[in-house]
Amino acid sequence: MTAKRLGTFFAAVVGLTAFVGTAAAQPSTTAGLINGLNGKLLYIAVPITILVEVILIYTVLKFKDSDEAKPTRENRRLEITWTIATAIILVFVGVASYGALANPNVTYTSAMAQPDPGQGDVEVTATAYQWNWRMNYTNEGVTGLTASDLNLSTVDELPTSETEDVSGPTLVLPRGQDVYITTTSEDVIHAFHVPELGLKQDSMPNQNNTIKTRPLEVGVYQGYCAEYCGSGHSQMYFNVVVVEQDTYDRLMSEAAAASSESASTNATSANATSTPSGSVVGA
Repeated sequence: MTAKRLGTFFAAVVGLTAFVGTAAAQPSTTAGLINGLNGKLLYIAVPITILVEVILIYTVLKFKDSDEAKPTRENRRLEITWTIATAIILVFVGVASYGALANPNVTYTSAMAQPDPGQGDVEVTATAYQWNWRMNYTNEGVTGLTASDLNLSTVDELPTSETEDVSGPTLVLPRGQDVYITTTSEDVIHAFHVPELGLKQDSMPNQNNTIKTRPLEVGVYQGYCAEYCGSGHSQMYFNVVVVEQDTYDRLMSEAAAASSESASTNATSANATSTPSGSVVGA
């Protein structure tokens, strides 16, 4: 009867683990891989934890009144069993971890597939400096993108409650497209981190590190610097806004036009400043 109850208990635990491991819709391919690995490891961790605790409680209750401790006897079958069981567990953990960590959406290197703008791939450079971020789009001609450059109130797929608080440096990404985010630093070590999307990469001076992912869910996600970088570290927030492809194209076109106009204005201002007072241009 006891064995039957114990079997029922373990079955319930396994069922609960499966329920916990069943994740909702993942916001990105990277988050899906990481959460999927965590779910697989739960299948191993939860039963082991319960088994150890059951043995510990049983031992405490059975031998709590023993006056003299007796030495244990050698049991080769038991030793061989737990050695093989440990090896199987480690192999499972290793294979599961490699399947996630070797994926370019988790660990990307320059030797892997390169971005293809013709297929809609997005390339972004996130430059960190004390204490802010500069978001540049390689192919769209957009530099220093911030929330003020975007008319997010016209984005139908996002509720106003999500977009009204968006401010500062902002990344806009299309849902369902591969995104390559290259991050670097102009001064000290920073770290690009968007927890909900499963993204984290060091931003190093004189070094480019690239993250590859594919956003899967429309929404606004909070990002920040995850490496202490000085007194203004807590101010280094940014936003990631994931929208549909047509909305992304429209927002990028508007931002590119604004960026071009700003660059033209700055150039005109610089020329006016460099012209000596009282001189006649073209004389």
